[in-house]
Amino acid sequence: MTTLPAGTRVVVGMSGGVDSSVAAALLKEEGCDVIGVMLRLWSDPGTQNRCCAPDAVVEARQIAGQLEIPFYVMDAKDAFYKGVVEPFINGYTQGITPNPCLRCNRLIRWEFLLSRARALGAEMIATGHYARIEKQPDGLVRLLKHPDQGKDQSYFLHVLTQAELGKTIFPLADLFKPEVRQLARDLALQVAERPDSQDLCFVGQGGNYRKFLRKEAPTAFKPGPILDPEGNQLGEHSGLAFYTIGQRKGLGISSEEPYYVIHKDPASNTLVIGHSVDLGRSEFSTRPVNWISGEAPVKPFHADIKIRYQSRSVPGLVTPLPGQGVKITLTEPLPDVTPGQAAVIYQDQVCLGGGEIRQEEL
Repeated sequence: MTTLPAGTRVVVGMSGGVDSSVAAALLKEEGCDVIGVMLRLWSDPGTQNRCCAPDAVVEARQIAGQLEIPFYVMDAKDAFYKGVVEPFINGYTQGITPNPCLRCNRLIRWEFLLSRARALGAEMIATGHYARIEKQPDGLVRLLKHPDQGKDQSYFLHVLTQAELGKTIFPLADLFKPEVRQLARDLALQVAERPDSQDLCFVGQGGNYRKFLRKEAPTAFKPGPILDPEGNQLGEHSGLAFYTIGQRKGLGISSEEPYYVIHKDPASNTLVIGHSVDLGRSEFSTRPVNWISGEAPVKPFHADIKIRYQSRSVPGLVTPLPGQGVKITLTEPLPDVTPGQAAVIYQDQVCLGGGEIRQEEL
């Protein structure tokens, strides 16, 4: 699994779920000096953040006790709110659709956790993410896709740097999810059958982010005109935060041919809708781009581009731009190129990096 010397101190980010629990167990079995850490994150008052809910804390603590490793719950609420929640609110206010998990990975699950790991005397951190790290002869590390393509999480990890990846272990790098659950059963870990959580963690049960935003960013729900591509008004929307690019349902406009959201203009509070022929973009820019190698390319190159975690990769041309950005030209238009989401760049199995899709290019 790894080539760490016996006794290497490793802090494992634990969530009370099966993946992080098995990751901790594998490192302990390998002879590492394992410490379990759960980060206590901010949640909307009156709700519980599912990443650190009381039952998750109890389960993580029980797993740590079973593995006979130390376990700490560390307060990251302020850092999480400032680094993740505030930009999420501001993004919707500005008419984009942010992905808070990306900022959480970079600022909390790596930057914050690494600082706390150093305070505990740990040399490395580990998580239950499904991705691979490959060290090169020159000392650089590459981020690779996981062989279980249905679980691969390299998309979410494109925000990491050499310094962070160089201190990271992914114990599940070569394991498929059914194998991870079977290992948990073999180890008699009570979380073996715990389902995966995919909803937004800080807005309460069900992940109702619109209810959360109504309270935190009421200006994002100001009614405005719905226009067609020619500028004709077709109706009125109830707030730009209700809509995302490519959305078909909930527009309230009757037509023999379905309408889709093709653009949001926060400056004029306008929603633009069109038919399928109007949907889809093949050119956009991302800025800034995090290059995992630490070096930005200087010439255009061909790569595969992924614009959503669950979307398929599409071939395209990546052209460097001044100011740490790139222009991406896809070989085919995609219907859900959405400002605020990330475009992640791959060559074969290697994740090169990625950046936020910009509003001005749409």
